[in-house]
Amino acid sequence: QVQLVESGGGLVQAGGSLRLSCAASGSIVSIRDMGWYRQAPGKERALVAEIIGPNRANYEDSVKGRFTISRDYAKNMAFLQMNSLKPEDTAVYYCKADVTYVDRFEHFERDLWGQGTQVTVSS
Repeated sequence: QVQLVESGGGLVQAGGSLRLSCAASGSIVSIRDMGWYRQAPGKERALVAEIIGPNRANYEDSVKGRFTISRDYAKNMAFLQMNSLKPEDTAVYYCKADVTYVDRFEHFERDLWGQGTQVTVSS
């Protein structure tokens, strides 16, 4: 069974920093793209940052210059360094990965989501 597990969320004051981690585990063959999404109360889930292919990173406009996404390809992990946090960054943050994995000798490719980690920024 393949899964993504996020960690690193918590409560922080405005202007503070948090680092989120996402670990993929299971019979993974490869991971193409990884990204972070967030969902605030009453809002739709939306992209925060993603790494496409080996090196191209995209960011939602409001986090540019404050958030940095990175990957550890050897460990099948992704990270989101969040600096200068604002109350409007408060949300549940989800990791998503485009994963190819093996199940009963067959290869499958699909998008996996983690369970989410809460980030709360107080003013």
